[in-house]
Amino acid sequence: MASSGPPLPFGPGALLMVGLYVASLLAIGAVAYRKRQDPGLGDFFLAGRDMGFAVLFLTLYATQYSGNTLLGFSGAAYRNGLGFLVALHFMTAVVVGYVFLAPRLYRLSQEKLFITPGDFVYFRYGSHFLRVLITLIMIFALLNFTLAQMKTLGTVFETISQGRVPLWAGVVGLALVMLVYESLGGMRSVAWTDVIQGGILIVGFFLLLYLALTRLVPLPEALAGLAARADTAAKVARPDAPGARTWLSFVVMVGLGIAIYPQSIQRVFAARSARVLKRSLAVMAVMPLFTSLIAVLIGVLMAAHVPGLDQELRDGSAAIVPSETVLPLLCLEVMQASPAGYWLVVVIFAALLAAVMSTADSALLSISSMITKDLYGPYFRPGAQEAELTRAGKVIAWLLMVPIVWIAIGYEGTLIQLLSIKLEVLVQCAPAMYLGLHSRRLSGGPVMLGLLAGLAFTLGLHWSGDLGLTASNTRRLFGFHPGLAGLLLNVAVVGLGTVYWRRKLAADGGRV
Repeated sequence: MASSGPPLPFGPGALLMVGLYVASLLAIGAVAYRKRQDPGLGDFFLAGRDMGFAVLFLTLYATQYSGNTLLGFSGAAYRNGLGFLVALHFMTAVVVGYVFLAPRLYRLSQEKLFITPGDFVYFRYGSHFLRVLITLIMIFALLNFTLAQMKTLGTVFETISQGRVPLWAGVVGLALVMLVYESLGGMRSVAWTDVIQGGILIVGFFLLLYLALTRLVPLPEALAGLAARADTAAKVARPDAPGARTWLSFVVMVGLGIAIYPQSIQRVFAARSARVLKRSLAVMAVMPLFTSLIAVLIGVLMAAHVPGLDQELRDGSAAIVPSETVLPLLCLEVMQASPAGYWLVVVIFAALLAAVMSTADSALLSISSMITKDLYGPYFRPGAQEAELTRAGKVIAWLLMVPIVWIAIGYEGTLIQLLSIKLEVLVQCAPAMYLGLHSRRLSGGPVMLGLLAGLAFTLGLHWSGDLGLTASNTRRLFGFHPGLAGLLLNVAVVGLGTVYWRRKLAADGGRV
C-alpha cells in the first residue's frame, strides 16, 4: 500500500467538509430506501433495472476510476515516465471490451432476468461447476480489491483529520457508513452516491490538471530536463522490445479483465434501455483523456520537478520517500502557497475519498450478490423466495465486512502478491464470457478445461521463481504477464477442445 505521503496541514474545516459529504451519503441511502419498488433481487441488486443515462454513466465512471488512478497512476508515471502512457490505452481498451460484451449481454439479461455474471454462465453452459468456479474467481478478485480500498479509505481519512481520527477508526467508521446506505437501498443507493462521487472525482481531476499546468514547468521543458539527466533519460526513451511486449500485455489483459468485473457487468444489466447503455459507453470512451492522461501528466511533470524521490532520504534517516507520494507533495506545495490553494487541495482529497468509496461499495455489493445468488440460493436454500435472498444478501455484506476491515487495519503488505495477480486470475474468465456470447459452438466442457489450464499455468508461473522463464521481481514471461500467457493457453485449449468435442459428437451421431 502506498504511503500517505508528507503531512498536509488540513484544519477543522476540511474535516467538516468530509463530514457533510459522509452525511449526504446516509441521506441518499434513506431516500433510496423509500424509492424501493419491491423486495426482489432485481430491485435491490440492480436498482430495478431502471438506470438512466446520467446515473449509469457516472456510476460506471466512479466504479472504473478509483483512488488508485489518482495515487497509483501518478506514482507509476513518476517511476516509468512516458512508458506509463499505457494507462491511457488500457483504460480505453476497457471500453472496447464493453462494446464487444455489453450490447448482446444486455439483451440477454433483459430476456432472462440475469442478476449476476454467474446467471449468464449457467444459462449459456448449463454447468453448475463452471458457474461456481467463475463466481469464486470473481469473488477472489473483488475481495482483494476491496481490502486495498478499505486500507486507502482509512489512510486518506487519517490524513485529512491530521491524525485526530486514527486509521482504524476511519476504516471502521466509513465501512459502517457504506454498510448502512447499501443495506437501505442496495444498488440504487450505490448508484446515486456514485453520482456525487463521480462528479467530485471529475472536478478533482480538472483541478489537478490546473495545478499541474500552473505550478509545474511546461511539459516540453520537463521532458527536455528528464532527457538530459542520466538517471531519468529512460523515462522519455522509446521502450525496448520487452517493454513493448509488456505494454501490449497490459492493454490486452486490463482491457479484457476490467470489462468483466462483476460490478461492471451488473451495471450493464441495470441500464434502463439499450440506447441509454450505448450513450453511456460512448461518453466513457473519452474519459481516459480526462483521468488516466491527467494522472500520467502529473507523474511525469513531478519527475522533472522533484527528481529522485525513490532514492531521497527524509531527515537523514533510512526512511525512503516513495514515488507514490508525488500527488501529496504537489498538494503540499499548493496548500502552503495560498488560502485558495488550501481549499483546492481539500476538494482534491474529497475526490480521492469519493473515488475510493465508490469503488469499495460497488465491489462489496457485487460480492454479496454473487454469494447470495450463485452460491447460497441455488445450493443451500433452493426454492427460497426472493425477499429471503435479498435479506440474506444484506446479512452477507455485514458479515463480509468484519474480516475485510480487520485485515485492512493490520495490513502490512502481506497481500501484495495476491493483489498483483488479481487481474491475471480474473482474465481467465474472459473466454467463457466473450466467446460464449458470440459463438454458439462452445460447450461447457472445453471452456471449463481451458479455464483450469489457464489458471494452473498463471499461478504456476507466479509461484515458481526458479523456472528461468520469469524475472524474480516482475514475474513476466519474455515481457508478457503470466496471466496473458495463461489466457493464450486457455483459448487454445477451448479451441482444440471444441473441435474435438464436435467431432466426437458427430462420430457418435449426436447433434451439436
